[in-house]
Amino acid sequence: MYRKPNPQLTIDDFILPFSGKLSAENRWVKLAKLIPWNEFEKDYAFMFPSDRGNVAKPVRMALGSLIIQARCGYTDREVVQQLTENPYLQYFIGLKEYQLKPPFTPVALVKFRKRFKKGRLEKINERIVLAMVREQEAKNNETKEDDNNHNDPQSSSKREDTENGAEKVVSAEPQTNQGILILDATCIPTDIKYPTDLGLLNEAREKLEEIIDTLHSVGGKEGKKPRTYRQKARRAYLSISKQRSPRKVQLRRGIKHQLQYCKRNLRHVDQMLIEVPSGMAVLSRRQVLLLKTIRTVITQQETMYKAKNHRVADRIVNLYQPHVRPIVRGKVSAAVEFGAKVAISIENGICRIEKLSWDAYNEAGTLIESMKRYKHRNGYYPEAVLADRIYRNRDNLAFCKKNNIRLSGPKLGRPSANAQMQKAEKALERLDARMRNAVEGKFGEGKRKYGLDRIYAKLKGAAESMIAMQFLVMNLERLLRVLSVQILWRLFGRSIALIFA
Repeated sequence: MYRKPNPQLTIDDFILPFSGKLSAENRWVKLAKLIPWNEFEKDYAFMFPSDRGNVAKPVRMALGSLIIQARCGYTDREVVQQLTENPYLQYFIGLKEYQLKPPFTPVALVKFRKRFKKGRLEKINERIVLAMVREQEAKNNETKEDDNNHNDPQSSSKREDTENGAEKVVSAEPQTNQGILILDATCIPTDIKYPTDLGLLNEAREKLEEIIDTLHSVGGKEGKKPRTYRQKARRAYLSISKQRSPRKVQLRRGIKHQLQYCKRNLRHVDQMLIEVPSGMAVLSRRQVLLLKTIRTVITQQETMYKAKNHRVADRIVNLYQPHVRPIVRGKVSAAVEFGAKVAISIENGICRIEKLSWDAYNEAGTLIESMKRYKHRNGYYPEAVLADRIYRNRDNLAFCKKNNIRLSGPKLGRPSANAQMQKAEKALERLDARMRNAVEGKFGEGKRKYGLDRIYAKLKGAAESMIAMQFLVMNLERLLRVLSVQILWRLFGRSIALIFA
């Protein structure tokens, strides 16, 4: 059956909902309530000590727009477009009424990312979690206040706030270990093409040719442009790169030729920088940074060519992102990934970045510091730490044994002769493995839904800020789900709440 619709509607015929008011059940309205915006205002104001110039955007607008971008995966231009069209998003960033004019330009988001760097976002994450924990404790204390006063009129512990916004527990009596801490690490890939020595040298040669053209057009027109053999070099590169599987001898010969072309062009650049008036001032800032990176690339490639290997310290794999390093992960799909290695911890479903580095490192070295930070937050060590076998080195095992912490995995030495004991240990290992899957789920959630599968920022600071923002958004979504479950619990009871948890 088909019924012919009404004629084309005009904009005047469209009826707006909500009677001029926003719905309190909207996700952005609920999310805005979880964030203590006023607590961030003081630290944000310190970034603008001068009382002159244009007035900076409020912290709620700056941070809120970054949260929207990370949550929805928008580009800078799309964020501004969505803010112009959606009244809920305008409420989320702190506007008092709906406006048709964009609240800021897409360029402002670049400035916002510079203001909210990795360290600042980690403090914001702790304060948001702390505010939620305090609210939950206040609700629990209301129901248990009478029983606590009857059984223990003098409390034996209290809480103090530290400088960075986290909460520190001070206890009059020693606390036993409580809670579970889950640790793991992953690589957050960046948006670069798969690097090869031959391709990297070819790109370096082309950029040097562009620099030579720039220097010649500005200060060397009366002289003869140095010969670069660019057409010959291009043909030599294509003759090898177009082959499906070139032989090692061909690859080595091609690398040698591209190295010679690059070194020749670099000598021309150095000579022209001396001859051209104002030298480096002729080049743009991007070209100056590229020239510095190319010098390092040529040195590294020449060292590897002479040593006949593919290993060198701080190896550069991309000219525009020299901070990116190869991270060997040993996966079936990608044995080597290119990006930042991030070690995280999970406590009660909340993610925290324990270490973020562009250089490869052994994640086992983060375990002791992670447990110390856990004690600083809670006043006691965790009862158990669930992690991979790589974390079970001598230092970590000794630290866990000293502080009565159970580290997941099989015990050292011979297995127990008691069959019942062996069965209990195997059951405990399986239980730990199932619980540790939560961290793998977090990695999957971040990479499938929140953009951690590929970081598109080219600058090092901007990439770190985007990674920290993604984990902040995941924690906000977790707290929003917890809030929804609590509401269902109060309305329908335990059985219904568990279905949606």
